[in-house]
Amino acid sequence: MTRALHLTEQLISRRSITPEDGNCQQIIAERLAPLGFACKTILSGPDTFRVTNLWAKREGKLEAQPGAGRTVVFAGHTDVVPTGPLDQWTSDPFTPSHRDGKLYGRGASDMKTSIAAFTVAVEEFLAAHPEPDLSIAFLLTSDEEGPSVDGTVVVCDRLKARGERLDYCIVGEPSSVERVGDMIKNGRRGSMSGKLTIRGVQGHIAYPQLAKNPIHLAMPALAELATIEWDRGNDFFQPTSWQMSNIHAGTGAGNVIPGTLVVDFNFRYSTESTPEGLQKLVHEVLDRHGLDCSVDWVVGGLPFLTTPGDLVGAIQGAIRAETGIETELSTTGGTSDGRFISRICPQVVEFGPINASIHKIDEHVVVADIEPLKNIYRRTLENLEAALVRS
Repeated sequence: MTRALHLTEQLISRRSITPEDGNCQQIIAERLAPLGFACKTILSGPDTFRVTNLWAKREGKLEAQPGAGRTVVFAGHTDVVPTGPLDQWTSDPFTPSHRDGKLYGRGASDMKTSIAAFTVAVEEFLAAHPEPDLSIAFLLTSDEEGPSVDGTVVVCDRLKARGERLDYCIVGEPSSVERVGDMIKNGRRGSMSGKLTIRGVQGHIAYPQLAKNPIHLAMPALAELATIEWDRGNDFFQPTSWQMSNIHAGTGAGNVIPGTLVVDFNFRYSTESTPEGLQKLVHEVLDRHGLDCSVDWVVGGLPFLTTPGDLVGAIQGAIRAETGIETELSTTGGTSDGRFISRICPQVVEFGPINASIHKIDEHVVVADIEPLKNIYRRTLENLEAALVRS
């Protein structure tokens, strides 16, 4: 059994449903401390939802020279989503199990394999380069699958407040599609949600002239919102999308016109749009239809983009050397903690194992993919170190 596989199994065996960490971060810290990492645990959130975060850093030789050093951060989350019905799992989700060349368990692909792989990659890199110019850090949280308000964002705020410099970040999210290395995420769309409340007048369904039906009033406006071209995207981003997720009205009685209609919707938006601009357009439509309404807005994350450069080139080269694959750059999919890290780090990408089974019953990772994943992380460090030495 390889060290990366063994560590993956250790992490999977820890029950760490959000916001629990299950001592996963302690396992990682105990491996990093002997390598010279200064490890700090940061607890955040109320007692009823206590979040565990780990910031660990090992300074490179150039750290003391102003402007000369570079720091690469491996970021990830030790928390996992709930298992779902246990009787539908072929094996216990927190007992690592092997079948047909696959390792099963909650968090196998999202994202305990990545954490194990980049931990062992760093161990191997430092064994070959005991005194690198490159500084290396880890940022782990147990609040990525949850509200994401007491995890990575808290650590980033603290790092920013003390002027900590971050140059490159690799988030270990499962980005691969069919083969490890066939896709990396070099950005993500922004996410903004709205809760639209349309007010009418409740009344008896037999006397519509004495009521004001908010469902009927809302339909033309909602139809218009569903057909708007918000932007056309760009070379890196799909066009902005507006989607309704829930509509609720009514008292439960079949003979009552409701007094209010509530619509939940979400924007996944490109860098061609801004939260302020999208909100303005929505309100223009609602006002034009004369609706008595209000919208509660929540900006879940701003879009970020890392154009091809030092970090993208280092990972592309590592993937090519390890697998022969010419990787695809993509900004599709949901959000990640990269949206917080990008506020203090100019180059952020997501790269990890195949994502086909994430959040599913019988989540798994292909065992044969673990060593190449670890090697790609190590080769990326080697490429960044070589570039720093040349400079």
